[in-house]
Amino acid sequence: MQIGKLIITTSIVIMGLIGFTAVGFSHGDVQPQAVDITGLKELGDGWLEENPYSAKKTPDQIKRAIEIGCAAYNQNCARCHGLGVVSGGVAPDLRYLEKDQEGDAWYINRVRKGYFQNGIGKMPAFDKLMPQEAMWSIRAYVNIRPEEDDEAAVKGAGGNCQTLDYERAIKVSQ
Repeated sequence: MQIGKLIITTSIVIMGLIGFTAVGFSHGDVQPQAVDITGLKELGDGWLEENPYSAKKTPDQIKRAIEIGCAAYNQNCARCHGLGVVSGGVAPDLRYLEKDQEGDAWYINRVRKGYFQNGIGKMPAFDKLMPQEAMWSIRAYVNIRPEEDDEAAVKGAGGNCQTLDYERAIKVSQ
């Protein structure tokens, strides 16, 4: 009788450990992913405080910046901030960030240095993991996401980078 209880208890503990392990790894690879910034002009070593990628400032680069930003966002940000930049509540909805220079400065500081609350890391620091061209490209993509759009896959600005309507996206960013 004791051996039967021991076998059942041991089986339950082992199944529980397997279950916790599966939950722990269910998000897949959560390491920051490399971003291919081919096609963007190098911004140099000094960190900018204002997004250099906009239809007004860099009309020749805005399409490529949004394209890179969409892919980089999906690889590095969407798991917390939501597909198509529509948050499910885990992390802030980035569509509501100020889209001016003040918002740019807040954004780049947060992405570079991460965010800690009461000693707990809420967002990793990307400072040494991603070049500023990639960070600003993500900002260019986030800026085209309209605040009133709650569908992550709306053609023109959603989470699917292959179906982005770049002409519409560029108009939104102006």
